[in-house]
Amino acid sequence: MRGFLDRLYLISGSLGALFLVAIFVMVLAQVGANLLDVLVHAVTGRYRGFVIPSYADFAGFFLVGGTFLALAHTFREGSHIRVGLLLQILPAPLKRGADVLSTAAALVLSGLLSWYSWRLVLESWSYGDTSSGLVSVPLYLPQSTMALGATLFTIGLLDTLVILIRGGETLATRLSSADDLTGEA
Repeated sequence: MRGFLDRLYLISGSLGALFLVAIFVMVLAQVGANLLDVLVHAVTGRYRGFVIPSYADFAGFFLVGGTFLALAHTFREGSHIRVGLLLQILPAPLKRGADVLSTAAALVLSGLLSWYSWRLVLESWSYGDTSSGLVSVPLYLPQSTMALGATLFTIGLLDTLVILIRGGETLATRLSSADDLTGEA
């Protein structure tokens, strides 16, 4: 099970990274279209209005996918800003309890976000909601990346909470302990 979950987090993080690359490509293409328009104007004296249709909408959709799909992977790798500052000043007996409590609170909030995100996806799908840009996109598509990412984050939080309750250490707690020993923040 551990191997499956770790691969799931890695795949999710990789998809998130691909969405960020897609933003880069989309913006680069639009900049290229703008430059081409300037060159055409310099030669012909007229602007042609070269644009990537709905590029800002697509960049926003990709941002949602990139952000939410990367949550589980970055959390499990200890890359999220956490309550580490507070955990570092707590006495050792209270650290684990505070870590369990904060992870449980995050699990509840993330679970609610997942639930309502999936409800939004179903609502958009049932009503046939589409984006209002030049290219009409069914809104359930970008919303589903948010819901999937939030769900995977919830699974990652549950995984971490189980590890903590069983007395194990997560990467984030190991990193926090290493910071304590080296004096780094």
